[in-house]
Amino acid sequence: MKTFIKEERLCSRKSLDLLFKNGSSFLLYPFRLSYLFIPGKSAFPAQVVINVSKKRFKRAHDRNLIKRRTREAYRLHKSTDLYPLIDKEDQTLLLSIQFIGKEHYEYAFFEKKLAGAMKKLITTLQADGTD
Repeated sequence: MKTFIKEERLCSRKSLDLLFKNGSSFLLYPFRLSYLFIPGKSAFPAQVVINVSKKRFKRAHDRNLIKRRTREAYRLHKSTDLYPLIDKEDQTLLLSIQFIGKEHYEYAFFEKKLAGAMKKLITTLQADGTD
C-alpha cells in the first residue's frame, strides 16, 4: 500500500475545478491543503494533486525536486495516517497539497511538516463529522 500510482493522482479538470471552488482549506507552513469529499467510491479513497508555484520557483528542476520530496512524504504517510480514516466512507477525498514555502528544505523537514499537515487534516475531518 506504500505506492503512489496514476489512479491516486487527481488529473480531471472537472474535479480540480470542483475542489478549488467548493473545497475547504487550511494552512500549515509550508503547505496549504485543500480538500473536498465527493460521493462515489473509487479504487483509492483519496486522489491528490501536488502544486509548486512557478512564480516562486522559476526553474523547473527546483519545482520538480520539491514535488518529488512532497510526493515521497505523502506516499509514506497516507497508508498509516489518512487511509484508515476515510476508507470506511462511500466517498472519495479530493486533496490538493500546495507548497507555499519560499526556499528549499531538506527531505526530513518535508516529511515532518507533511505528517503534521496530515494529522491536522484528520482532526479537521473528524471535527466536520465525516468520521
